[in-house]
Amino acid sequence: MSKLPEYRYGDVIKKIKKVGFEYDRNAKGSHEIWYNSENKRRTTIPNHPTPIKKGTLREILRQIGFTPEEFQKL
Repeated sequence: MSKLPEYRYGDVIKKIKKVGFEYDRNAKGSHEIWYNSENKRRTTIPNHPTPIKKGTLREILRQIGFTPEEFQKL
């Protein structure tokens, strides 16, 4: 496994927008659901002021179909 740097909500959103994800709707609390209509993938991203936890970020990457290396290159 490669080492992931810390990412905040805004950083993750900028990167997933580059690959076609769009805001879909609010989830429970301060979480948002983002959807890519091209590949029919969906992910939930926490909108918190603190950095996203590494395990949560890895799950987001799994849901959108990216490896940590691919995500960092975006």
